[in-house]
Amino acid sequence: MSFSVRVNGEDFDAEPRAGQCLRTYLRERGWFGVKKGCDAGDCGACTVQVDGEPVHSCLYPALRAEGRAVTTVEGLAEEGGELHPLQQKFLDAQGFQCGFCTAGMLMTASAFDEEQLADLPRALKGNLCRCTGYRAIEDAVRGVRHTERPCAGQAVGRSLGAPAGPQVVTGTARYTFDVDIEGLLHMKLLRSPHPHARIVAIDTADALRVPGVVAVFTHEDAPDTLYSSARHEHPTEDPDDTRVLDDTVRFVGQRVAAVVAESEGAAEEGCRRIAVTYEQLPYVLDPEEAMGPGAPVIHPKGPESRIARPQDNVCGEAHGELGDVEQGFAEADVVYEETFRTQRVQHASLETHGCVASFEEHEETGEERIVVRSSTQVPFLTRRALCDLYGLPMDRVRVVAGRVGGGFGGKQEMLTEDIAVLAALRLHRPVKLEFTRAEQFYGATTRHPFTITVKLGARRDGTLTALQFRVVANTGAYGNHGPAVMFHSIGESMGVYRAPHKKVDAYSVYTNAVPAGAFRGYGLGQVTFAVESAMDELARRLGVDPLVLRERNVIGPGEHMAGPLGEEEDLHIASYGLDQCLRVVRDALADDTSAELAPEGWLVGQGFAMAAIACGPPGGHLADATVKLLADGTYDIAVGTAEFGNGTTTVHKQITAGALGTTVDRIAIRQSDTDVVRHDTGAFGSAGTVVAGKAVMKAANALAERILSFTAEYARTPRSLLRLTAEAVECDGRTVPLKEVYEAAHGQGVELAADGHFGGSPRSVAFNSQWFRIAVDPDTGEIRILRSVHGADAGKVMNPLQCRGQVEGGVAQALGATLFEQVLVDDRGEVTTAAFRRYRLPAFADVPRTEVHFSETSDAIGPLGAKSMSESPFNPVPPAFANALRDATDIRFTEAPFLRDKVWRALDARRRRPASP
Repeated sequence: MSFSVRVNGEDFDAEPRAGQCLRTYLRERGWFGVKKGCDAGDCGACTVQVDGEPVHSCLYPALRAEGRAVTTVEGLAEEGGELHPLQQKFLDAQGFQCGFCTAGMLMTASAFDEEQLADLPRALKGNLCRCTGYRAIEDAVRGVRHTERPCAGQAVGRSLGAPAGPQVVTGTARYTFDVDIEGLLHMKLLRSPHPHARIVAIDTADALRVPGVVAVFTHEDAPDTLYSSARHEHPTEDPDDTRVLDDTVRFVGQRVAAVVAESEGAAEEGCRRIAVTYEQLPYVLDPEEAMGPGAPVIHPKGPESRIARPQDNVCGEAHGELGDVEQGFAEADVVYEETFRTQRVQHASLETHGCVASFEEHEETGEERIVVRSSTQVPFLTRRALCDLYGLPMDRVRVVAGRVGGGFGGKQEMLTEDIAVLAALRLHRPVKLEFTRAEQFYGATTRHPFTITVKLGARRDGTLTALQFRVVANTGAYGNHGPAVMFHSIGESMGVYRAPHKKVDAYSVYTNAVPAGAFRGYGLGQVTFAVESAMDELARRLGVDPLVLRERNVIGPGEHMAGPLGEEEDLHIASYGLDQCLRVVRDALADDTSAELAPEGWLVGQGFAMAAIACGPPGGHLADATVKLLADGTYDIAVGTAEFGNGTTTVHKQITAGALGTTVDRIAIRQSDTDVVRHDTGAFGSAGTVVAGKAVMKAANALAERILSFTAEYARTPRSLLRLTAEAVECDGRTVPLKEVYEAAHGQGVELAADGHFGGSPRSVAFNSQWFRIAVDPDTGEIRILRSVHGADAGKVMNPLQCRGQVEGGVAQALGATLFEQVLVDDRGEVTTAAFRRYRLPAFADVPRTEVHFSETSDAIGPLGAKSMSESPFNPVPPAFANALRDATDIRFTEAPFLRDKVWRALDARRRRPASP
């Protein structure tokens, strides 16, 4: 049988393998714009056109493409190289963030007819985006332009497009696995079927007999070193409770063995042929039971692991009191107490976890070293961990993050690199490990489930007298991020309110379930849900406007965030926009007519919430940057921060352009590569702008001064008369091109370059507010969002379009967690929602267009007055929605998510309840 397919105008006659899908067939031939997001037809990232019709190529058999014309995003451009009109529209509207979904969106939307354009919620139902909140995508499809054109020296504050935009829309941006490495081996992991068991024996003989299998690794091949998969600047923040491969498994899905083979199919078959003998052990899934007497001890380790109370399964804990809460409640006229619960949520970045470990010769020393190409937010911290784990010097390990397809905290973790490097070092061949979508659910991490009991006391005039929290966070089988998330959750959530008496008891608890980890908001969102819901209930009992109650009790400019654990000395309110955020809510209420949009007979309600968050993590977050002048008169930035839709690349170029009087298109950037700069803690904790950005600003300012000082001497002109322009230095009427300046400096042995460093301290505080008007169908429990308004205090907004996108994406992700997202586990701790079709992500039709209003502030700490705004928009959304739902239904829902059937059952139960006499 002859086979022929035409791809982007090029003929291929290689016959597909039996059962091969079109996605893998295309990628194997270098069409890397076709992405893997789910392998189940759920996300649309792999969409291509076959004879002009969009198809999900992961479900389309490659054999069916015989004799057909296939178009991928790389072939979408017009003849002559001009962008397809829709590609240009996506650039003009900035219709992407991480960009991993963009190729699929383009291939779907470019085939729309007029009927489909008129009904985008239906037409785009097969394409998911985790970053944007869809407004930018809709604007792109509709042809709405938002980006501004570059202007020399005036980059900061303008809505400039992402530098990688052209590559994203043409499918040429390179993500982790968009590489072709000769001799690549594939790794697959055998995972535990038990929640808690000891491995008695492993027989790998059958697996090694599978054709193509090269090696099988078990706990006997792994180092005994204990470490944490979490990555922080200070490793001691996390308990050392993890091994690369362990002889004890503690959750269903924990890796047991690794099979390395010439193909993925052979590696999968090798996993099936491994025979493991287990001794099953008692297990516990409820954190309260785990702390109780008689519970199985999950980690019987010594003090060197830094587990707070291993015998009680307490990974970390915090206790403290400010004043005397009993006295505070005695002084209160009204006391409100309630317990709130939040669920597990998956990060659901469309690019799954994975890495490729290979070898290269060091350019300077000539020595061979290992190179890890990884989808990570923390390349430098991962390199350090790998060196510690395998006893390698730093110059023998290079970690590179390509463009990362979404992170949201989930990739602040070392989940694949450790075991891939183990295999590469032993076999001396390149090894690839890429998680499936199912593994992303049961083999990666989730958001921490929390149980929060809040007790508030207030006088009749609304003045708070006491706040008391009891917080229990379920960290799962391992403590990665457990103590840190717990500590962060009880910081700004409690410190944003004044009260003379505060008390907290908080626990991070081990259970035999999938581990939790870092997730957008880092614990603050869970506790803010409880606090802001409780504040609304307190206002009702007092008969006080909820907005007035907040205004009466929030901290003000220049105040410190006092809490029962003491003040964080380096945390300051260096600019104050909370009053403006609350004014956004007041203005929304004043001019709102959205209730008129509710269907007849539906219940209508409104509600809001507010939140505060520190701009950067405590304890230091380091960033180094170098900016230099190049021979052609352009500039180069070297900075370690990874780009995954957070927009730091754009901001770093804008900061540099402003300092050097040039345009962003004359600046190149090298990033997220441990060969580029000395060290960067990573892209987490909202640090990309306020930490790495400040390092870039310092470097750019220093370089500007160095260029001007050198040119003054070279041109024999007073320094005060010199000015940098886009391509030259103006010297009192004489123009010296930057190329000439470079050549003159080079001739004298002078490098026109400068370094910048920032240690992440002191830190400022950002604020947010969210308001909703919703309608609820009392007969079905269906909820519609009639209006969504968000207030954001980001200090000086470096890029309004991009910052707005961060807010919209945060609101959309939070709405998913509020309304329907939940990772479910059964009575053995096994994840039962390990696919997108069983785990509902917000689609285009689910997300409203949120009105975003920025406060007019300028921060005294952040670079050029900026504050962080990547994590914080998430936090006020769930309580604002809960408060609107309470207003509409007169029922306080205390457990997220607010599923439609849950809402209906509560309304039905109230209808059936006998009337009070």
